[in-house]
Amino acid sequence: MKTRFFRHTTAMLLALTLATTCTLAQDSDHSKKSSQKSLTKPLDKKDDPTLIGKRDINKGSIQFYSIEKEVAIGRQLSAEVDRSSKIINDPIVTEYINRVAQNIVLHSDSKVPFTIKVVDSQEVNAFALPGGFLYVNRGLLEAADNEAEVAGVIAHEISHVAARHGMEQASKGELFNYLSIPLIFFGGIGGYAIRQGLGLAVPLTFLKFSRGAEKEADRLGAQYMWAAGYDPNALITFFEKLQAKDKKKPGTLSKLFSTHPMTGDRITEVRELVARFPDRGEYQLSSSEFGQVKARILSNSGAARGSGQDGSTRPTLKRRPQSTSGDEKESKDSESPNRPVLKRRDDPQGGDQTGATPQQNSTQQSESSTKPAGQQSETSGKPTLRRRPDSNNQ
Repeated sequence: MKTRFFRHTTAMLLALTLATTCTLAQDSDHSKKSSQKSLTKPLDKKDDPTLIGKRDINKGSIQFYSIEKEVAIGRQLSAEVDRSSKIINDPIVTEYINRVAQNIVLHSDSKVPFTIKVVDSQEVNAFALPGGFLYVNRGLLEAADNEAEVAGVIAHEISHVAARHGMEQASKGELFNYLSIPLIFFGGIGGYAIRQGLGLAVPLTFLKFSRGAEKEADRLGAQYMWAAGYDPNALITFFEKLQAKDKKKPGTLSKLFSTHPMTGDRITEVRELVARFPDRGEYQLSSSEFGQVKARILSNSGAARGSGQDGSTRPTLKRRPQSTSGDEKESKDSESPNRPVLKRRDDPQGGDQTGATPQQNSTQQSESSTKPAGQQSETSGKPTLRRRPDSNNQ
């Protein structure tokens, strides 16, 4: 009986092992086929870089603002940023960043001209305002390893303007305000619960739209890099840098409530999209100008930090200059020539250490002779404070 039981048990285990192996093999084959199928699948209009400028990427979005109104709003916001930020006016740096950005704008779906400025901030960031006002932080140039990484971040921000994400969010906000007006007529506990429920649901909806806007900006930015001649894989390498910096941050809650999608998801989606782009003979990765501009920014920022002009208001500790005792005596004499001088009485052996005239010495001797002996012994040899001779009396 025992032998038969062990035989049946062994047979069942072998059958289960074989079934599991076959299932895993089928799943792996299915995943490989699906990945190969996604690579061979034709690109959509919004993902095809060869259709840039020939498509409507804003089709189906909610827009209550015209392009003219968008430019006017962006100009007002830009004026506020200029007043509150320190703009770098180095012509070499600004001309270089402007040339890189305008090249990407020329190969984008944007319908507005762009104004590009460099902000003197060490934060690794860049941001674009509605209407084509782009700001690039100094920290982005310092953190990038090549020109293509800088171009990738700039292309991402240009994509936000081209897709009119800012105006779409503003239009959704106005639409929510219109739809929430009837809620004021609901009273009691039921109306309060409905208002509270919508108050929680609407922000999460806006967060979802923001994540979708970021992912769309990633896809469009990679296309604009490809069209401008830059290697779109540089956008992936820069995302990997951000992922290395974000490892210390929490994972689940930040992924749920963050307005940006997680860096790992962005890397995967951009990599899959770039692999489906048409092949090009060569890409531009960096240039000699990038190295010169980065070195110039690093030297200027280092000099500003050394001279205390980097915007920090912290107190600094400085050492006194070292000098000899003779130099200190000369400096004291030169700083206050008219103050009283401490001098000693005449040498009892006849030496004149005070530098006084013979008339003054005789007067001093006569005065000392008229004083009592005890008083002379008490004051003899002690320093006395005398005033300098008045030139008018002489």
